[in-house]
Amino acid sequence: MGIFRKVSGKIKNIKRKVFHKLLVLLKPLLINIFEIEALVLKYLAAKAYKKLFWATWNISENPEFFDHHIDLFYLWQKTKNSLWLERGVFGNLAIKRGGKVMELACGDGFNSRNFYSHLAESVLSVDFDKNAIKTAKKKNSAKNVEYILADIRTNMPNGDFDNIVWDAAIEHFTKNEIKKIMKNIKVMLEQKKGILSGYTMVEREKRKGLQQHEYEFKNMADLKRFLTPHFKNVIVFETIFPERHNLYFWASDGTIPFSDGWKYWSK
Repeated sequence: MGIFRKVSGKIKNIKRKVFHKLLVLLKPLLINIFEIEALVLKYLAAKAYKKLFWATWNISENPEFFDHHIDLFYLWQKTKNSLWLERGVFGNLAIKRGGKVMELACGDGFNSRNFYSHLAESVLSVDFDKNAIKTAKKKNSAKNVEYILADIRTNMPNGDFDNIVWDAAIEHFTKNEIKKIMKNIKVMLEQKKGILSGYTMVEREKRKGLQQHEYEFKNMADLKRFLTPHFKNVIVFETIFPERHNLYFWASDGTIPFSDGWKYWSK
């Protein structure tokens, strides 16, 4: 029995070596085959998401949220514009490793899954739009991300959080609603001295960015005035593209990115 096992083991080892040598010889051919496959699928995905973009944003009213797979598979390739990634990257800088995160008005959940879930212990993602939550669960699910349907104006989830993210959504609320929600956010971040981070845009001269926007900010100072009554440390900064003027913010009673005591940078 022992001899049989040894012989069997040697045979398997020889087969593995032969198979590996064969793969080495075939590597150039395999790469060419898989590159062709990848190019074909990339082309088909771009065409499909182009149609989805057209149908979603050109027939009847615009939705309350954006499916960022349209960015990933179509618009980014077409425009070469990376602005859609900024909010996830800048928000990522504030996320506590192993922390408890809540994203308000999470939309399709792309950032919850792809920017926050791999750093946080848990992510609670909230939106009042049934279609947004449906899309998030279908396209951006993760083991440590929970999507719930709730209107944060009247049904804000409770708990203590290390991070609260309010991305591309603060402009969907009136000034009074923003003030009320900000008070609730402060309570949930107070115990852990957590960080509120987010993104919005500067108002345009002739029209709203979206018909659903209730209050669009005039500049960095206009946005900052909603944050400073609640938090000791606030940073607001901007990026400017031809088609959009973006505002980003971090706010906390504790340490925020690029402030004194932030361990991930050096002056």
